[in-house]
Amino acid sequence: MNATLTIDKAGRIVLPKAVRDELNLSAGDSLEMHSEGGRVTLEPARASGRMIRKGGFWVFRSEGKPITLEESNSWIREMREERDRKNLGLAE
Repeated sequence: MNATLTIDKAGRIVLPKAVRDELNLSAGDSLEMHSEGGRVTLEPARASGRMIRKGGFWVFRSEGKPITLEESNSWIREMREERDRKNLGLAE
């Protein structure tokens, strides 16, 4: 997709929704910026992976090496424990 973007007074630009959707970007996500030879390149800053909604389900998208079953089970256990603490009013 090609588009002409305008920089506002604060130096901000708005990425078109089609681009945000294609790259699974949402508010709060980070981008890495590279500039070289009069060209600026932006790419999502994804160190490990992230959860995205796909067809009504949450799916973990890994960037790089695959995660192990132990890592997956550990993350699920941590998320459930955090949810339970919040539901019981024990969260910090």
